[in-house]
Amino acid sequence: MNIPNALTLFRIALIPVFVLVFYLPYHWSFMASAVIFALAGITDWLDGYMARKLDQFTPFGAFLDPVADKLMVAIALVLLVERFGSWWFTIPAMVIIGREIVISALREWMAELGKRTSVAVSYVGKVKTTFQILSILVLLAAAPERSGWLLNSGLVLLYLSALLTLWSMIIYIRAAWPTFEMGGDS
Repeated sequence: MNIPNALTLFRIALIPVFVLVFYLPYHWSFMASAVIFALAGITDWLDGYMARKLDQFTPFGAFLDPVADKLMVAIALVLLVERFGSWWFTIPAMVIIGREIVISALREWMAELGKRTSVAVSYVGKVKTTFQILSILVLLAAAPERSGWLLNSGLVLLYLSALLTLWSMIIYIRAAWPTFEMGGDS
């Protein structure tokens, strides 16, 4: 066990707390759930920084870090889909969650073929993640019945995030395309 892995495990442990706070029937639960999500985002950055700074990379951390990120984002989006209950919110959430499943499967398949580095995280993927976190933070903080400009800002960020999500997925698929054309079945 090292500091980066402990931070990743802490992020996973925040998930049930996040869900519980999200459903609390108090006016402050919107902001509190946003703060918990922000804390998870900070620990995501911090565990990566600490792993590089302390040279504490482990196979367990390499596996668990992206899982923790995807769990937190997917769960937050599902909760927000329930809160807003509208197609205009559901569509970008579906795009984001669907892309994460596709790219995770693509990375696993490419790793089996020994070509994992051809679908490594790109700059667009990092920008996409930043927009996802910002949009989810804003939408978590927005009380649906009284947050016009905040809600609208969150939706704009969510749609930008979904567009970046599609763009990054296209980049990854294009990088893997030569392998598809060679018939690399599993």
